[in-house]
Amino acid sequence: MAPAAPPLLLAVDGNSLLHRAYHAGSGDGWLDTDGRPMWALHGLVGFIARAAAHLRPAAVLVGFDCPEDSARKRDYPGYKAHRPAKPADLAEQIADAPELLRAAGVCVVVPPAYEADDVLASAAAAARRDGWRSVLMTSDRDAFALIDSSTSVLRVRNGGFAEAVLIDEAALPGVCGVTPGQYRDFAALRGDPSDNLPGVPRFGATTAARLLASFGSVDAVWSALDFHGTHLVREAVGDLATRHLSDPAAREVVARNRRLMRMRADLELPALEAARLPLSMAVMRRALRARAITLGPSLWALTGGTPPADETDPTPELPRWVFRRGLAAPRAPIPGQLSLFGIESLG
Repeated sequence: MAPAAPPLLLAVDGNSLLHRAYHAGSGDGWLDTDGRPMWALHGLVGFIARAAAHLRPAAVLVGFDCPEDSARKRDYPGYKAHRPAKPADLAEQIADAPELLRAAGVCVVVPPAYEADDVLASAAAAARRDGWRSVLMTSDRDAFALIDSSTSVLRVRNGGFAEAVLIDEAALPGVCGVTPGQYRDFAALRGDPSDNLPGVPRFGATTAARLLASFGSVDAVWSALDFHGTHLVREAVGDLATRHLSDPAAREVVARNRRLMRMRADLELPALEAARLPLSMAVMRRALRARAITLGPSLWALTGGTPPADETDPTPELPRWVFRRGLAAPRAPIPGQLSLFGIESLG
């Protein structure tokens, strides 16, 4: 008999999925009985419930950004400085989400001065220490740097959960051309406009991946430039990119981006046992109904129930093939994407 698989932790980026649900707009304008907006909250809980139905985790933990302080903004005032103020109805739902989930029995972490990304990194580290696997659910590519043999990323993209992709260690090179261990260098070179972090000029994703394929790391690139001149780098990325990379300012840009993109893996979190499923259906329903969220049977995987008897697929709105481009026919999954589902093929 094969040994049982290690338990699985589902760690969720609450801010990322709230934004995704808010802008999806399917419930735009939904209010609860007190006139408060609730469609993004409904979408967030729906995302968690559907992921739980497919992954069958042993525990669920949701992280949120600290709303009062940011260690990264103190380090670099330009961090996310270009972002406009959030719409009032989104800001209200972000503020309400942690308490709503806590009232529903979900394990929630809001770390002082840090972000949901740091909660995911710390959750993955905690799972690894305890011999668990983890899946990090987010729409943010930064989590790719956290992937390893026990950690995968469930990335939610435009189109909602039906367009989500589960990416593991074997799959990431096919997604962006680098390994998980190279991803932070890749992102530092390319930059991240969403966080107001410019990269090195002439270094988009393709050029950054090509450079790292040749040298392995940015530190190895600096060594090549320092001890061998520019010819090895020119062979990898051409004259113009090498000229920009040879500018001393490039090292400052990359060092700043690597520092700010590094996610803390040492935050104090509740023990994994505190995030264990199942949750109480009565408690969940009472908390959710207070915000006019009535998901009912779809909560079965979170509350230890069974799939609805009248459904052949407990989440029928999610196609079995999951991975598709737009509304066209399904494409073949990236190798490794489905490994945590225990599915060898989609046929």
